[in-house]
Amino acid sequence: MQVVIIVVVAVLALTGLLAAGLRIIREYERAIVFRLGRIRGPLGPGPVLLLPGLDSLVRVELRVITLTIPPQEVITRDNVTARVNAVVLFKVVDPERSVMAVENHAVATSQIAQTTLRSVVGRADLDTLLAHRSDLNEDLRTSIAAQTEPWGVEVEVVEIKDVEIPELMQRAMAREAEAERERRAKVISAHGELQAAEELRDAAAILAEAPGSLQLRYLQTLLELGADQNSTVVFPLPMDIVKPFLTAMDDGRISPKGLNHDVSR
Repeated sequence: MQVVIIVVVAVLALTGLLAAGLRIIREYERAIVFRLGRIRGPLGPGPVLLLPGLDSLVRVELRVITLTIPPQEVITRDNVTARVNAVVLFKVVDPERSVMAVENHAVATSQIAQTTLRSVVGRADLDTLLAHRSDLNEDLRTSIAAQTEPWGVEVEVVEIKDVEIPELMQRAMAREAEAERERRAKVISAHGELQAAEELRDAAAILAEAPGSLQLRYLQTLLELGADQNSTVVFPLPMDIVKPFLTAMDDGRISPKGLNHDVSR
């Protein structure tokens, strides 16, 4: 009877030890196990059995981790103070190196991202920071990835989120944008007048080649004037009718007073 009790107790103790040392590693995790200080792993996914008192386990996340970089005070190349924050997406590609090469890969990546952000943005001017963020994002990703690669960490995306600049600089940029819009409006208006003048020149050349077309245009103008309910109607005279009188006046054959007298009669 005592033997049975001893066996049962031994089985229960062994079962308890096995249950205490059993760990379940999820599909998106890997386990780095240290037995008496020596590394075993990575292990998983699935059940992992540890020897109580001999083994210690470190879980490593393999999914993409989102890291927010807090706002950083930077001075751009053209001496403009700005506050810039960003987001970094990274993941562990070598669980063993992420444990052995660095104490805390997430904290280390965050610190490297902050210093790199200040360095890269400080080499760019304000226009590049506002209008060409994609180039800066790629420079940031390349610089951060080069430093985290020995840790088994792969940086996938770095995006600058917000850029805060002083209020005085915002007003100056607004005035500059307004002046630029006015300049474009004036240029467009000048191009329109130039095109209109070219079209009028071509139309005048066509009408000069066909006098009948000029007369038809004259009659059409009179028709348009008569369609309006105006008390005054202006009859334009073609230049070929007025030109002989102007030539005679220039030659002195007809004086303006005589012309007025003849017209009044």
